[in-house]
Amino acid sequence: MELSGSESVPPSMKATHTKDEVDTSEQRSPSVPGQSKTSTSRVLTQEELDRLVHDRALVSEFKRMKLEREAQKNWDLFYKRNTTNFFKDRHWTTREFDELKACRVFESQRLVLLEAGCGVGNCIFPLLEDDLNIFVYACDFSPRAVEFVKLNPLCCPERCSAFQCDLTKDDLRENVPEGSVDVITLIFVLSAVHPDKMKLVLLNISRVLKPGGIVLFRDYGLYDHAMLRFKAGSKLGENFYVRQDGTRSYFFSKDFLAELFEEAGFRLVANDYVLRETVNKKEGLCVPRVFLQSKFTKPSQSEST
Repeated sequence: MELSGSESVPPSMKATHTKDEVDTSEQRSPSVPGQSKTSTSRVLTQEELDRLVHDRALVSEFKRMKLEREAQKNWDLFYKRNTTNFFKDRHWTTREFDELKACRVFESQRLVLLEAGCGVGNCIFPLLEDDLNIFVYACDFSPRAVEFVKLNPLCCPERCSAFQCDLTKDDLRENVPEGSVDVITLIFVLSAVHPDKMKLVLLNISRVLKPGGIVLFRDYGLYDHAMLRFKAGSKLGENFYVRQDGTRSYFFSKDFLAELFEEAGFRLVANDYVLRETVNKKEGLCVPRVFLQSKFTKPSQSEST
């Protein structure tokens, strides 16, 4: 789930999914030269500020409602066009989130993971390859994406359970036992959900997370290059945009995300912007990328009282 913006680059750079941007941003390990973590958002140039100020016109209410109704169809069409070839496998997750290995109470403990919004498995399959003592629940909004996951030989019943789920309304407990999950990953997923429904997602995942369990989050941050490249007529709301293919993306501020999780009963562990410069090979441009990387825990019963 990916991009958004208002246009600070040549008009030839359309606001849609591009392999160049995905390959050089969300998929690489964040622990790379030229990247930093910070508690403050990226400082915009005057030109960027001016464009954001003038980009206030919203898409019509009729179109916004239509996009909400057709959200699943649009993601399903995305996977129909791109199959398993669009995103690279995310081998960086264990380097950035040591909880994927370190949160076991004892070394031989079988870790239970929920990948909420698994796509075609670019996060879970590297984990299943690297860690033989892990069981993964994997769900996605797109039925087609889930079918691609099921076709992978690593998705065997002993180690993986994949199912279609609308996290805003389908109770996860129909497929995942309540309070059974050690770690939940939300990686480039929540940004694709309407802001009014994000809390519903968090309440849903909280029901299957163990007390003391952790949520690992990474997604598009405020003032990311993708946000600043959208053309007029793409804005759905504050920090919320639609791409040409009908998929949508929200760009998170630290405060918004922290408040969202805290309202759903989680406790903040870490919450930082990840800033880096990446090269768009197709356009020959160096662009500023901004992601938000965070960790939240579900309090134990003693901590809740």
